[in-house]
Amino acid sequence: MKRTIVLKVDPETPDKRSISKAADVIKKGGIVAFPTETVYGLGANVLDKKAVARLYKVKLRPRAKPFTVQISDISALKDVWGCELTEAAAALTHKFWPGPLTIILKSGKGENIGFRMPKHKIALSLIREAGVPVYAPSANLSGSWPPATAGDVLKELDGKIDIVIDGGPADLGVESTVVDLTVKPARILREGAISREILSEIIDL
Repeated sequence: MKRTIVLKVDPETPDKRSISKAADVIKKGGIVAFPTETVYGLGANVLDKKAVARLYKVKLRPRAKPFTVQISDISALKDVWGCELTEAAAALTHKFWPGPLTIILKSGKGENIGFRMPKHKIALSLIREAGVPVYAPSANLSGSWPPATAGDVLKELDGKIDIVIDGGPADLGVESTVVDLTVKPARILREGAISREILSEIIDL
């Protein structure tokens, strides 16, 4: 079995060469695990059907369950996905992005898609460098505990993914909170790093 390549990267000053190498793998249809402030994620090119199919297979995830998209710039919501930034979405992204909040919006094609802008230099650099839309679910098998370190990722996925960027432990170790903004009032689908109480101070739930 081919082992997964491990790239050690300083989370405060990410090495451009390592980031570029990992981004190139994503662009060419590979899968890269990388740290965010919540947990480690798995990056794959949204536009590559084979890469997406492989991502589902690696995670043992039902095809009916969609992946979250991670972005490095809020402009991608409209420019790439055709999403309308509603009043609630604007309020939440202004307060919590970049950060541990995933919001579900309706795309220009009428699809409900979850988006997050991570607060982590490695994650942002990788997504930006990839230059393609990036799916980035947590880097674990479906149903198992989300990984907080590169070592946690390798325990389940060594040899199943191409690269893991070891940027040290995730700051929070807890998944992002997921809020569905396609319904009124908005609905929390997963309470994670940001509590319902904090969210309710900003939008109606």
